[in-house]
Amino acid sequence: MSDSQVKRSGFIGATIGNAWGGLRDAVSGVKPTRSRMMEYDQPLLWVAIVLLTFGLVMVYSASIALPDSPRYANYREAHFLVRHAFSLVIGLSTALVAFQIPVKVWDRYAPKLFIVALILLVIVLVPFVGKGVNGARRWIPLGLMNFQPSELMKLAVVLYAANYTVRKQEWMQTVSKGFLPMGVAVVVVGMLLLLEPDMGAFLVIAAVAMGILFLGGINGKLFAGLVGVAVGAFALLITASPWRRERIFAYLNPWEESNALGKAYQLTHSLIAFGRGEWTGVGLGGSIEKLHYLPEAH
Repeated sequence: MSDSQVKRSGFIGATIGNAWGGLRDAVSGVKPTRSRMMEYDQPLLWVAIVLLTFGLVMVYSASIALPDSPRYANYREAHFLVRHAFSLVIGLSTALVAFQIPVKVWDRYAPKLFIVALILLVIVLVPFVGKGVNGARRWIPLGLMNFQPSELMKLAVVLYAANYTVRKQEWMQTVSKGFLPMGVAVVVVGMLLLLEPDMGAFLVIAAVAMGILFLGGINGKLFAGLVGVAVGAFALLITASPWRRERIFAYLNPWEESNALGKAYQLTHSLIAFGRGEWTGVGLGGSIEKLHYLPEAH
């Protein structure tokens, strides 16, 4: 390489280095600011709005006939519509407040939020504190509505797993210091959720945690082994639990008389509803399944 080429390459390298250093200093010097409305992911926002609106209409359509039954005789026709709309207002208001909080603040308090959610999962299991419905104790009564700690845990595990992968980045290729602490945390959460029981929430939380660990750079072979262990563990949970096993068999053979009137009741009636409405439906308020065929229409 000639002297001129060496000088030219050195100049280019120095220029890139100075530019990168300036950019790094500029980014590190930026103070966390609140997000602005235009910074929303507009397509995602509109999809969420459409789904929320559609869900509100469906709640009204499904619950409109409930006051005709003795159980809900004292309820107004629009009771569940108003209740659902009230919940939406609270949820959207909370989302707007959360959006104004800088990401650095979420990152800083992620471990504390995870601990709070973990404590709430313990509290909901306490008799006379957690509310039991159909054999499951998943809710804490708050007067106007019930609070489900597992929903808060879903948010908390996203923030905590992201925070964990950043803090433990140099150890993500190891088992003892990389995967194991996070794995223990997920197992503890899973044990509390299975005591409710709420295996569906456990599946979601475990999948989210594994996904974030994968994106955080966990060792590929370790991740593959983790997936295998997780699948085996969930299969063991299903086979070891008679009622979970019965639900799986009922799902595979829903039209058997004992299943259609028992474990697969919800599935068979959903198939009837789809078969009757097909792609276009039968029109708002024109469905048959809402006429007291649904166990929990709201």
